Amino acid sequence: MTSKEKTIALHGSVWMTVDGENFGGKGRIALLAQIAGCGSITQAAKAMKMSYKAAWDAIDSMNNLAGEPLVERLTGGKGGGGTRLTQRGQRLVDNFHIIEQEHRDFIRQLSQQADGIADDFLLIKKMNMKTSARNHYLGKVTHIRLGAVNDEIELTIAGGQKIVAVITHESTEELGLQPGAEAFALIKSSSIIVMTENQNARLSARNQLSGIVTRIQPGAVNTEIIITMDGGSTLAAIITNESCTALGLQTGTAATGIFKASSVILGVPA
Repeated sequence: MTSKEKTIALHGSVWMTVDGENFGGKGRIALLAQIAGCGSITQAAKAMKMSYKAAWDAIDSMNNLAGEPLVERLTGGKGGGGTRLTQRGQRLVDNFHIIEQEHRDFIRQLSQQADGIADDFLLIKKMNMKTSARNHYLGKVTHIRLGAVNDEIELTIAGGQKIVAVITHESTEELGLQPGAEAFALIKSSSIIVMTENQNARLSARNQLSGIVTRIQPGAVNTEIIITMDGGSTLAAIITNESCTALGLQTGTAATGIFKASSVILGVPA
């Protein structure tokens, strides 16, 4: 008795990366498309069955990795404002749909050719880096100061903001860091200290990224503060609810995120 021959089909999906960093796939593009359709982050998040915060986290990540805003806020009007895609964001959605159709055609042709040789077909999946760090930025190394044990690396990100990291000389060599090289910086939101213009203080921390508070997400104990910098990049900080109140933080407040050079983790695309 012979078993019934089973049909083998190949499947695949399009996923984008920016120099090794996860940018997103069909889900994130669908989120952008929903924003374009309804003009509201809240409605787009509901349509995608995700939380408002998760939607903004995804948008912040895409904006930072793209190097320019894909989504922008609107103010005024009868509805009190809203949200829309920038020209770059709309172009990304349109081009992704074109690429996705081409990819489907390719997979269909490959699946037809794979009939009868499925047992010998090897699928290789490239692993992408995953990190718990809330803040991650792509940029270029613009300066390196070598030391006997540790090196000081300056990274320039979108908008001209600079991030300074202190790493071991051995790490500098292993990562192949040199002026002009592309690298990414990771900073935990819990490592960020928030300061307002009303505070007159001199600090030893090398990194001071300034911008405007664009989102405040309170919790039971801590509050997440999102500071939008020139160029559209964002910086997320976790501070206590008491600190948020004491600083008088609200949307539109000018603020600076401060963190030590030793709090920055550097990496390079694999």
